Amino acid sequence: MNAIDILIDLADRPRQSVAHIAERLTPEVLNLHPLGHDNSIAWLLWHAAREADVQLSMLSGEEEVWTAQGFRDRLDLGEVGDGVGYGHAPEQARSIRVEDPAALVELLGAVTDAMIAYLRTLAEDDLGEIIDEAWDPPVTRGQRLVSIVDDAAQHIGQAAYVLGMDLDAQE
Repeated sequence: MNAIDILIDLADRPRQSVAHIAERLTPEVLNLHPLGHDNSIAWLLWHAAREADVQLSMLSGEEEVWTAQGFRDRLDLGEVGDGVGYGHAPEQARSIRVEDPAALVELLGAVTDAMIAYLRTLAEDDLGEIIDEAWDPPVTRGQRLVSIVDDAAQHIGQAAYVLGMDLDAQE
């Protein structure tokens, strides 16, 4: 197994994690704000997909899955949905409301497919290429790819954790 094969396996892990919770996602559960937190499960899953999509688009030069595959229109989150959620004010985070759980699951799956397709275009030597000198030390392509998947995995893990709570006791 080479580094590309490992990254392909890693890239698919968030999708696998969402598959384990997908049947428990309803509009009511997606849009809860447990303990009054601004980020709902819908926000967590949307953010996981969008941050991966936007960063992957920058790496690959391809159009974002969000627009290319119609998820922008399907999820109908308005202008706030076009971002990735970093720095959202409370009202922006709370405006991420999703009534179609399947659309979120499919968005993450489509972004995962795009990442795997991109990874298959790379050679191992491409992973060491410096792609962002704004950081000290500069960021390589491989580091950015791991960072993208790590962020998605963390947010999906947070969503799974919230799903394990007594949601009937929440707002």
